[in-house]
Amino acid sequence: MPDAVILSGGGRYADPWHPFAETSDALAELVRGAGLTVEIDDDPDAALAALGDDVRLLVVNAGDPGDAPAPSQAAAAASALDRALERGIGLLAMHAAAASLRAYPAYERLLGGRWVRDVSWHPPFGEARVHVVGDHAVAEGLADFTVLDERYTGLQVLGEIEPIAEHEEGGSRHPLVWARRVGRSRLVYDALGHDARSYDSVEHRALIAGALRWLTAVDAP
Repeated sequence: MPDAVILSGGGRYADPWHPFAETSDALAELVRGAGLTVEIDDDPDAALAALGDDVRLLVVNAGDPGDAPAPSQAAAAASALDRALERGIGLLAMHAAAASLRAYPAYERLLGGRWVRDVSWHPPFGEARVHVVGDHAVAEGLADFTVLDERYTGLQVLGEIEPIAEHEEGGSRHPLVWARRVGRSRLVYDALGHDARSYDSVEHRALIAGALRWLTAVDAP
């Protein structure tokens, strides 16, 4: 069993806007760089149902399916995810993951925010100015930077978050990256990562590397 599993947007989790295969490959490179073995699975429901107790990190890089999995598969996946969150696991949710895995309430509780249809939106793809905020360990040593990406705007925050990065749109700041702890588990949500150009950014890669260090230290204070 690998240390990390990347749930990649295939099948009903695919969409016409996001090249999940290429961004999952970029994420796998970063996960391996953190010293972890990694497996990419483009069937998120099946991968969750088969989630082993040795998996330390779950990466969600998948879209909004718009429908529900088969009841038996959904029950097995939900049970496995509940067990993982109870024992303690790191979860990195990237970009469209804010709209994904809607059949699993435990995921939403850990995520702490959502892309809301007809409410959330983003300006056109382009140069995004990322403002690093707070003093979270994930962004230690990072300053504000620019990246070619989408800037998710109007995400609904559902719980207490530790802000890590924001962007400005319409005269207001909007959360881009945040962290959460729920029980023994940890989460980082990163709204960046639309396509491979986002992962060409040295600063964005450094931010993800910091997230991976923090997420895999689930037993640390």
